Amino acid sequence: MPVIVYVEAGGQRTRVEVEAGANVMRTAVHNGIGGIVGECGGAAMCATCHVYIEDEGAETLPPVGEVENEMLESAAAERLQSSRLSCQLNVTGNIETLVVRIPDRQL
Repeated sequence: MPVIVYVEAGGQRTRVEVEAGANVMRTAVHNGIGGIVGECGGAAMCATCHVYIEDEGAETLPPVGEVENEMLESAAAERLQSSRLSCQLNVTGNIETLVVRIPDRQL
């Protein structure tokens, strides 16, 4: 079963086992993970679910799409090479562990 490890800005790590196909943003919200707001509900319209994906597992994710790319430009925290919108990420069966770092601010 795939695992998402959320690392909050303060360093707290939360490990969540998920089914293949689980959405990274919705999983965080449903599990009370701090720092992922998801204000637009997953429509890629607000960038309040901005995260940094660690190298391990990143290659199994789809590439950044045009809409996601535009929204990442308006993220409150610094955009890095590893920046993604968690609402646009679904865990595939190819992922054993996906480490998601949450920035220090979303708004």
